[in-house]
Amino acid sequence: MSTPNRQDPRLVVVMVGLPARGKSFIARKLQRYLNWLGYRARVFNAGDYRRQRLGAYQAHDFFDPDNPAGSEARKELSMAALDDLLRWLAHGGDVGIHDATNATRERRRLIRERCDAAGKRVLFVESVCRDASIVEANVLATKLTSPDYVGMDPEEAVQDFRVRIAHYERSYVPLVDEDGSWVKLIDVGRRMTLNRIGGHLPARIVYFLMNTHITPRRIWLSRHGQSEFNVQDRVGGDPPLSAKGLAYARNLAEFVQTSIATDKPPRVWQSMLTRSRQTAEHLMLPTEPWKALDEIDAGICDGLTYTEIETHHPEVFTARRHDKLRYRYPQGESYVDVIQRLDPMILEMEREEGPLLIISHNAVLRALYGYLTGRAMEEVPHVPIPLHTLIELIPTAYGCNEERYFLGPVA
Repeated sequence: MSTPNRQDPRLVVVMVGLPARGKSFIARKLQRYLNWLGYRARVFNAGDYRRQRLGAYQAHDFFDPDNPAGSEARKELSMAALDDLLRWLAHGGDVGIHDATNATRERRRLIRERCDAAGKRVLFVESVCRDASIVEANVLATKLTSPDYVGMDPEEAVQDFRVRIAHYERSYVPLVDEDGSWVKLIDVGRRMTLNRIGGHLPARIVYFLMNTHITPRRIWLSRHGQSEFNVQDRVGGDPPLSAKGLAYARNLAEFVQTSIATDKPPRVWQSMLTRSRQTAEHLMLPTEPWKALDEIDAGICDGLTYTEIETHHPEVFTARRHDKLRYRYPQGESYVDVIQRLDPMILEMEREEGPLLIISHNAVLRALYGYLTGRAMEEVPHVPIPLHTLIELIPTAYGCNEERYFLGPVA
């Protein structure tokens, strides 16, 4: 993984497609991924502008292409989002994501002209879904929790939204060659079509989109149980679990078997280190060891206590406290290094459509948690990931639902 190239022209990613095709889910996934890599990325959602300025609920006829007032209002809201996006790019942003239907060639032409005038590149991302069952699932799962329908009877909300989709279908024109640079995702990534893709950042975005989907699933994160080094406050090494750590491993196995059982057992990923392997072995499930999940390499400080580091390597202690994200242990790693080595694993995680349990280490899980919850890279080293706690994350179109389960014993 390369460091973000700040010399590249700023990029505008423009979402395209009918409602209930996963555009907002994809847009926010892309934002999380780019922020996690160190790019400054932000989603500008036209629906948010509509809700802020006109109120949360607008009846379906507001979206009727034969309603001139509604059409003009929607155009103004879309352009307001684009104007704010371009201003944000001009003040240091790297990637602005315009999240709207952008269903007509006229709207896309207008967006491209404004971006061209501002000297910004444009990449259109269209989500096409021909599978009626996927659309129906998105209507029920996403729009019943949408801020557009807060407090509304679920059946009325679904009916209203279906009519809204029908309005958009009357004016929708898919991307064609003349639209410029674009990627088309068909049936949540089962097929992909590319057109005029050039440059490092667009290519990187395409590769991420190639490995993603919008299927809801659960991801569980757990540190290994308490190790002998945790007891001694030592960093790194390959120590075994303590008695409390072994007790946690048994509690985790019982919880997995009784409380998170699903029709499809979770895939289990673990690091290559002893304390992670010992935590996983009680699960009675196949496990997959990943070198990328090993703890941050502490280099010359491996096996030392923090007091010993401060005493014998005061320059290391001070420098790392000053910049925990970027400081690299001598002969070891920084948090940025950890993020870089996790990048290929993130793509494998995105390809996985079933439940996933990851047993790893503090720094690594901070990085993974930061990605899944949309934390900026600078926040990653400070995310609390306590021992003996199972973290459940469910990425959604509007964020990430989280539950934490303390499974004891007290560390």
